[in-house]
Amino acid sequence: MKWKTPQEKPEDIEVSELSTKAGGIPAVLSSLSHTFKKVGPLNSISSLRKINQVGGFDCPGCAWPEPKNRSVAEFCENGAKAIAEEATKARITPSFFQKYSINELAKKSDYWLGLQGRLTHPMQLKEGSSHYEMISWEEAFKTIASELKALDDPNEAIFYTSGRTSNEAAFLYQLMIRKFGTNNLPDCSNMCHESSGVAMTESIGIGKGTVTLEDFDLADCILIYGQNPGTNHPRMLTSLQSAARRGAKIITINPLKEVGTDRFIHPKDVHLLLGSGTKLTTQLLQIRINGDVALTKGLMKGLLEAEEKDSGKVLDHEFINSYTEGSYEVIEDIKKQSWDSITKHSGVSKDEIIKASKIIAKSKRIIGCWAMGLTQHRNAVGNIQEVLNLLLLKGSMGKPGAGACPVRGHSNVQGDRTMGIWEAPKNSFLDQLDKNFQMKSPREHGYNVVQAIEAMSEGKGKVFFAMGGNFLSATPDTEFTAKALTKTRLTVQVSTKLNRSHLVTGKKAIILPCLGRTERDLGQFVTVENSMGIVHQSTGHLKAASNFLKSEPEIVCLLAKELLPEDSVKWDNLKMDYDEIREMIAKTIPGFENYNKKVREPGGFSLPNPPRDERRFETINGKANLFVHPMPDNSVPKDHYMMMTIRTHDQFNTTVYGLEDRYRGIKLGRRVILMNKEDMRDADLTQGQQVDLHSKFNGVLRSVERFFVVEYDIPRSSVATYFPEANPLIPIDSYALRSMTPTSKSVLISLTKSDSKV
Repeated sequence: MKWKTPQEKPEDIEVSELSTKAGGIPAVLSSLSHTFKKVGPLNSISSLRKINQVGGFDCPGCAWPEPKNRSVAEFCENGAKAIAEEATKARITPSFFQKYSINELAKKSDYWLGLQGRLTHPMQLKEGSSHYEMISWEEAFKTIASELKALDDPNEAIFYTSGRTSNEAAFLYQLMIRKFGTNNLPDCSNMCHESSGVAMTESIGIGKGTVTLEDFDLADCILIYGQNPGTNHPRMLTSLQSAARRGAKIITINPLKEVGTDRFIHPKDVHLLLGSGTKLTTQLLQIRINGDVALTKGLMKGLLEAEEKDSGKVLDHEFINSYTEGSYEVIEDIKKQSWDSITKHSGVSKDEIIKASKIIAKSKRIIGCWAMGLTQHRNAVGNIQEVLNLLLLKGSMGKPGAGACPVRGHSNVQGDRTMGIWEAPKNSFLDQLDKNFQMKSPREHGYNVVQAIEAMSEGKGKVFFAMGGNFLSATPDTEFTAKALTKTRLTVQVSTKLNRSHLVTGKKAIILPCLGRTERDLGQFVTVENSMGIVHQSTGHLKAASNFLKSEPEIVCLLAKELLPEDSVKWDNLKMDYDEIREMIAKTIPGFENYNKKVREPGGFSLPNPPRDERRFETINGKANLFVHPMPDNSVPKDHYMMMTIRTHDQFNTTVYGLEDRYRGIKLGRRVILMNKEDMRDADLTQGQQVDLHSKFNGVLRSVERFFVVEYDIPRSSVATYFPEANPLIPIDSYALRSMTPTSKSVLISLTKSDSKV
């Protein structure tokens, strides 16, 4: 049976004209509509005034940083939707689970599940049962600890983490898990920016970005690769708008022309709300899917040709000679690349590439931004290192207005990794744990997400514990992953709301409902790290959705107390005093010295960043390294298409806020495939026709049914679909070299027409 994510009334999908600008009045109305409807006027106003403010709470959405001088409304449309989702008045009580069986809930759409509201009580699904039933917290922890202790080997347990988890909870979580005896700590980074971490660490000695928000005020040129900020991190548009208004050139590289990188109206510009907005993108390079290596090689080839005409004026030779290694090999490789090969594999003409390279050649300060469009291909590490090659040849590293900017998704995904949520920890980190907490850390690397799924499928992963997130909907190869989860003895989900991962379970399942970012936590605050390495407070202000909820740090402490009864760590104290947790972090992780003092400063503090702060590169050779990568073959066989998965505008990660993709003109449904009109003509397809999609990889055929064809401005042989609906097509064994990030942005598919019956 093929996996099919349910959806509301698919025959009602509507397609209209695309939006011409992001933000403006529609964004304001959408924000107010979502919050007022779900949260109520008073709590809406209260929450929107505190989101991303000093003394307020960090948005549970994206990780884009806040400016030093914050506006009264320091949030975006999708931030408002995230608040509405978390602070909703709707509740899922035990009676809800008496009414609906697991099988009945599994037939509901992700959107419907989200609308049901906040989880209020711990729940358990007993072996052989069809319904969840209430369980006490004490019994829940005893059950989980009992299952974990019964394992033959700690490595039979898998502990997943989402990017929502605070620094305090993440540090305690990994400490408990390593005291238990495993490094099986897969997290959402494995599926998004793991490729960035691998590429950047090897090239410049750090897996994080090297720019600050202030650098956007100084950059001459901003490159935006594989990214849709208008939907995925809309507050970035404010920085791009400011840069564009002062004359910075913005070059966008993407298979889709996205409204959010074209024009933007900031809602605070009341006198401009009815205008056409600020033009953001100077030049759009509309590449084929996975044409990034070819395009970047073309940009560098244009730089070399400009350097030949104006010797010493284009490349930064002083920086190259003093700080880098590998430039000669990269330059020789670029010289050998033919323009025919570059244009064929990129899908962009030589004239367009040369035009963009001239902008870069004249720029002294360049920022390179990227997101999933670079990280989710087999050659993802190469994609990113080619961008770094370009930045290094221009000396755009470690100076104001320049550097690398991987744009992270979830609000504390970077902080979780800093806190030790990683299946492949450095020995120096483990040494500090051993020294500070009277333990002997496991040294064998654990499972990442792909390896964890495979382990469960093979019966090697017997207990699955998720600290937040919606693992099933986020991961590739949905049918394979679902079957793998059902082979476990126990699945545990720490959650605020119901999602599909609660419905595909092990033999037994437990739901532990937790506080959200917006809610008061006994007068405590937690901390998070944004995508530019700034650590700051987050303090909830709303009354908890239920008196039965516990915070994530408390959940970890209570489980650890049950799992490790003789442990030297005083877990009871930690759940009551987060300052003590931060003292533990300060002793363990460099950069967090005087943590409690520094994080109480308005706006928090910045973590050390050697490439940015000192032009120091903590690589093996102490240099910034340039690497040669082959041109990937992204050719597509006849009657096939290269598919990438994307979000709608009414979505954040796997959370579906609504059934409208306003900027792309699609309403009331999500099972759509965006296609080039000439590809539609050649395949004898018309707008609104239904097709089944198929991917075949390593001899395994995967299919999803009844996707509506939508004509769209996308290169030939390239198509786009929404996730998680198309995730069943992403093979579990197709992933990026070295990072093992699933290839969600390059899946080879074919189409067949669905039958006439819906």
